[in-house]
Amino acid sequence: MSFRNRIKHWAEQMQTWLPPKRLALFLLGTAVLSFGMYNIHRRVGITEGGVLGMVLLLDHQLSLPPWLMTPVLDITCYLLGLRFLGWDFIKLSAVSSLGMSAFFRLWEQFPPVLPDLSAHPLAAALLGGAFVGVGVGLVVRQGGSSGGDDALALVISKLSRCRLSRAYLVTDLSVLLLSLSYIPFRRIVYSLVTVTVSSLLIDWIQDLGSKKEQEAAAGDAGGKPFAF
Repeated sequence: MSFRNRIKHWAEQMQTWLPPKRLALFLLGTAVLSFGMYNIHRRVGITEGGVLGMVLLLDHQLSLPPWLMTPVLDITCYLLGLRFLGWDFIKLSAVSSLGMSAFFRLWEQFPPVLPDLSAHPLAAALLGGAFVGVGVGLVVRQGGSSGGDDALALVISKLSRCRLSRAYLVTDLSVLLLSLSYIPFRRIVYSLVTVTVSSLLIDWIQDLGSKKEQEAAAGDAGGKPFAF
């Protein structure tokens, strides 16, 4: 097989596995998420739980750049949880992780475009939660994850035999408690607002997508003759 044919074959496989529309939604989700982190979370000091919050913590405490630490932490979590996840999930999450890193690096090349909301922490918490919720929701809706949080939560749930929702809560609260080392308690409260808003939006996007799929399935069923 010639090199040109190999490239063509690879492109066809990629299009089957990750169609252009699905890839576009992946990239849109990571763009929205990283945009919110750069313009709001990083400037105002409102953090997130899980890997996103840890990225911001390492950036502040050790000056480790988010564009580098995002894939490092994600890969670490994915390696821990590989045995509990299918390869499709891992590959899709890798795409979103690389997209997150690339877009964050892109935003860093320009000054922030949103006004500084440091004097309005509640507005920052609500807006930041909206960016996170929409961004993560779009990515998760396509079958991937916005970070290693999912893999890490699955490992904790498996080892401790607790519910997955509690495993997510453990990771979020752990990072928020560590963030007290550089974020005042009052701002941590606003971070809880961000986590709540983002969670509600993620659920809403998932429910919205499920309803559209159900309506499409019902329409297809209605348009076909009943067969015995």
